[in-house]
Amino acid sequence: MNLVTRVYETSKLQPQKTAYHFMGKDTSYAEFDQSVSMFASALLGVGVKEGDHVAFLLGNTPHFLISLYATMRIGATAIPINPIYSPDEISYILHNSDAKAVIALDQLLPLVEKAAVAFPTIEQYIICETSDDVKEKIEALPEAAKEKVQLFSRLIATGKPNFEPVSVNENETAIILYTSGTTGHPKGAMLTHKNLYSNARDVGDYLGFSENDRIVATLPVFHVFALTVVVNAPLLKGATVLLLPRFSPSEVFNTIKSEQATVFAGVPTMFNFLYQYPEGKTEDFDSIRLAISGGASLPVALLHNFEEKFNVRVSEGYGLSEASPVTCFNPLDRERVPGSIGTNIVNVENKVVDEYGDEVPVGEVGELIVRGPNVMKGYYKMPEETAVAIRDGWLYTGDLARQDENGYFYIVDRKKDMIIVGGYNVYPREVEEVLFAHPDIVEAAVIGVPDPDFGEEVQAFVVLKKGAQLEEKALKEFCAKRLAKYKIPETIDFLDELPKNTTGKILRRSLKQHVKQ
Repeated sequence: MNLVTRVYETSKLQPQKTAYHFMGKDTSYAEFDQSVSMFASALLGVGVKEGDHVAFLLGNTPHFLISLYATMRIGATAIPINPIYSPDEISYILHNSDAKAVIALDQLLPLVEKAAVAFPTIEQYIICETSDDVKEKIEALPEAAKEKVQLFSRLIATGKPNFEPVSVNENETAIILYTSGTTGHPKGAMLTHKNLYSNARDVGDYLGFSENDRIVATLPVFHVFALTVVVNAPLLKGATVLLLPRFSPSEVFNTIKSEQATVFAGVPTMFNFLYQYPEGKTEDFDSIRLAISGGASLPVALLHNFEEKFNVRVSEGYGLSEASPVTCFNPLDRERVPGSIGTNIVNVENKVVDEYGDEVPVGEVGELIVRGPNVMKGYYKMPEETAVAIRDGWLYTGDLARQDENGYFYIVDRKKDMIIVGGYNVYPREVEEVLFAHPDIVEAAVIGVPDPDFGEEVQAFVVLKKGAQLEEKALKEFCAKRLAKYKIPETIDFLDELPKNTTGKILRRSLKQHVKQ
């Protein structure tokens, strides 16, 4: 069993059930499967075969869902790429991934023109129309580029509506997800059909997804959190995906209300924007049975404020690309622990270890390691990095964590983000939690900067609520009542906004540019 065959079965058992809703239109499982079938057979028709790599430069549109399931249906490997990456970032991934075909939005045609020359091994560029003048734009391309370009709509129309999924080994690579490297180039995590199917199944079971659920998909679907939690798990369970092109608080509230959504999933930044949205009302979340946070640590103050305002329980989990991604989640059938990432999901084991790989006592901080059917088979073309990440069957996450006596895990911080002040460990998250508790602060982030006397010192960056007035001295006094002296930020910068990536994760590297030398 894999994701493709599961959707294929659902299309036979519940053909009229809505698979996804996009821009006011419902698409049934029968219609979705037919589109997948037609596009899969069309890909074969233009020379894409089992084992080939197909790169996607697509956002939250049905093109992505159809392309993903069609690619997997013929046993090819999907390479989702963030379409707003810089040309250099996209070029690196296209080169490293050995892509044979690219499926892209029509806005990226200028990039295709350059890529047709730079990447002679890419044989097909399939362009998804989102504007009226796309045909004219293709006609204007140089002949060398134009002969490699196909229109998605024309191509899919040539396909067969009853093309059955090919039989693929569960250990074959279904997707290569490039993780945003903190230093150097990103690494391609190879996720197998078994990895993806098992995690979608186990997440769906753990969160109680059913065919009656209607899940808001506003997270970017090329990111692993969205891919499993708001795409694959719902489709595996026969639920409905409410696909939004981009995140907008007003659109989220409108969609929840008009479509009677039952599940919302977001990163902490999204929860913050929804909470701060002036027109947001308690009843806006009335139909939501479950709100899910992941992608980064959710500040406890924000969690409590959000729950109080919208009268909904927020459950936090944890995952990473290399684990397809979910390993932990706060259980729904018993106590939810604020600040915790929860307990092991079914079939997955988490453990906290020291530098020798030995499990540390309860309550002590160490590195979180993971094993289960969801763990990647390795990094593409990077055997040395794979050997460092996976040891004796365990995936070393690089995250510092602790476990309590009830089996709940807590992410303390990224191993590489830890600040050492005069020999004392300072975890950015514990300082950020204090800053978030201040009533005038909307966002906060903390980094370590060099200090000649203590090795490092703490520097904070905060964003204030609109109209709020707060001085550095007063905020330091606020921190002094709640933190040991060495943890209090030496410097606090007030910014209009914090730099973030497309998934809403704060970019600590970019904050270093604001450090005064």
